[in-house]
Amino acid sequence: QVQLVESGGGLVQAGGSLRLSCAASGTIFSINVMGWYRQAPGKQREYVAHITNSGSTRYADSVKGRFTISRDNAKNTVYLQMNSLKPEDTAVYLCTMGQYLGSLWGQGTQVTVTS
Repeated sequence: QVQLVESGGGLVQAGGSLRLSCAASGTIFSINVMGWYRQAPGKQREYVAHITNSGSTRYADSVKGRFTISRDNAKNTVYLQMNSLKPEDTAVYLCTMGQYLGSLWGQGTQVTVTS
């Protein structure tokens, strides 16, 4: 059974950086897209970014210019480099990958940004 495992979350001061990773264990036959969402307490899950097989990327306006998504196809791993973090970036960050966004989900990793 395929599992997605995120890592790299933690506590950081505003203006700091973190790099999240999400690796798939097991065999996934078709990964067209990899992405990240986040969910803050009491809020709905929010799209952050995604990257396609061809390397095309897209970002939510709230993170554009600060976050960078990348992938290593050989390792079935997606990364999220987060710079200039703000307190409003505090959330559980969840990765997703597969034929489409939402095919598979990780369990999430907590990111907390203090002011």
